[in-house]
Amino acid sequence: MTMSSSPSSPTGPESSEPATGTGTDPIAANPLTRAVLEIDEYAATLGWDQPARLFALVDTERLLTEEPDLAGQLGLTDDTETSTLTPVEQDELPAGAPLDEFLGTIAWPDAVAGCAMTVERLMLPPSAESSVPDGLDEEQLTQWVAEHPDRQEVRMTVAVLRDGTRESALRLREKDAATEVLTGAGLVPGLAEALSATFAE
Repeated sequence: MTMSSSPSSPTGPESSEPATGTGTDPIAANPLTRAVLEIDEYAATLGWDQPARLFALVDTERLLTEEPDLAGQLGLTDDTETSTLTPVEQDELPAGAPLDEFLGTIAWPDAVAGCAMTVERLMLPPSAESSVPDGLDEEQLTQWVAEHPDRQEVRMTVAVLRDGTRESALRLREKDAATEVLTGAGLVPGLAEALSATFAE
């Protein structure tokens, strides 16, 4: 599916067990997992060194019924499977704005069932965590990680629904293939919590 823009509307794992991607067609997965994998694949077509991207997740059947013009722009037809969630990319995020502050300004309309975000980050393997110097502030720590020889670039795709259901996918730059994507509900709990807060009353 082709993603289209539409106007924006006004770190440790949890207990769940992540599952390594096996190249299985996401049609076999639940709707939220399918949406996460679809967004991950879309982001992969854009390449690396990209800004964070925000998506609204809309019930496909509702989109076809209530927003036929937008559905057409997204490539949806009457033959499209309706038991799915359709990602709708939002306007570009403000440059330089901290994600938590930006997400705190969002209020979604009722038609939005959930939301998702892709973010690129540098990570260190667990074996390197013990070598982190004490006393670094956030900026110094970021710089230290960026210069570490074992750093890994990762793209995180995290999605949540209004009812609190969440899913995420991680793709390493050095293993940039759909068969190497790691999925699991609790892989990026901090971002999932921030996304869930956009639906708070």
